[in-house]
Amino acid sequence: MPQHPYQDIPATSHWRKAFDGMAPNQIELVGDFKFKLSRHDKVATAGSCFAQHIARHLGRDGFNFFVTEPGHAIGSPDIKKAHHYGIFSARYGNVYTARQLLQLFDRAYGSFSPTEDCWLNASGRPIDPYRPSIEPGGFSSKEELLRDRVQHLRAVRTMFEHLDVFIFTLGLTEHWRSAIDGSVFPVCPGVAGGEFSPDKHVFHNSSVNEVIAELREFQDKLGQVNPGAKIIFTVSPVPLMATMEPRHVLVSTVASKSILRVAADQLEREFSHIAYFPSYEIVTSPFSKGSYFGPDLRSVTEAGVEHVMRTFLAHATEGGTGGHAPPAAPGSGREQATFDAQAHAIVNVMCDEDLL
Repeated sequence: MPQHPYQDIPATSHWRKAFDGMAPNQIELVGDFKFKLSRHDKVATAGSCFAQHIARHLGRDGFNFFVTEPGHAIGSPDIKKAHHYGIFSARYGNVYTARQLLQLFDRAYGSFSPTEDCWLNASGRPIDPYRPSIEPGGFSSKEELLRDRVQHLRAVRTMFEHLDVFIFTLGLTEHWRSAIDGSVFPVCPGVAGGEFSPDKHVFHNSSVNEVIAELREFQDKLGQVNPGAKIIFTVSPVPLMATMEPRHVLVSTVASKSILRVAADQLEREFSHIAYFPSYEIVTSPFSKGSYFGPDLRSVTEAGVEHVMRTFLAHATEGGTGGHAPPAAPGSGREQATFDAQAHAIVNVMCDEDLL
């Protein structure tokens, strides 16, 4: 029999063998992860809405979720959550794009100060254009907003300088920019607050080359303030809420996620301290048959989140329990009903994009 390289590839590298006899919730798309998180590592998170699940599960499994902006000690957990404390490592809200992440770093270290520094919401109260949802109802005054921003950016600096691992979930390529200074917003001006002006605000959809360049610049700047930092990129599986491109929102979703996935792959190939984790593939791949999305075809179910985090903890951490065990196949009618309810339960996350 002729010899060829494909005869010796592992089963996971062959489509039929990779899925043969496997239940969907037992399939793991990760083998030898590039590096592993220990329980002593300070793990910081940022990114799109889906990134909130990573922080929640890391803390639940006893890992060191690194929070540098925890809120006042006397505040209740519910109040802190409503004000976006502890959802990410600092109170920056959703960071959807590579450009927005790079901008956050530059603002924290004083190398960039956006011209547009305050919006008013529908009630006339000030809100922060770069984290419009973090203060329910808005700030009491612009002075309070500016004071809060100073301590917030201080917390961001502390995070970058002292984290061991930074997990960033890439969410979007489409975004709105200031035509004046190029600053980027997490949501279109006029949606959560502020006033949209075609003379002041421009739509931009980043190319793969732009995303790669922005991620390279970010990792370089992070390395300057924290030489030992490691980075894990993921891509959010959550589809776009809306697109400004003249095409179907699903087509824009596939284009956007493909660009982000290629960029993450390129960075992982280039740098030994950067790894990629396939949360996007776990949720969206054919083996799940769409069961990891809710009735709106967009919200990720608890079963999907559990599969992602079970795989992450099992392969990307030292001593992780792997999360909850996969649910057993249902038997009786009552067990079937319970199984279906758990599989379709939607995990609530705070998401600026939902304002659209």
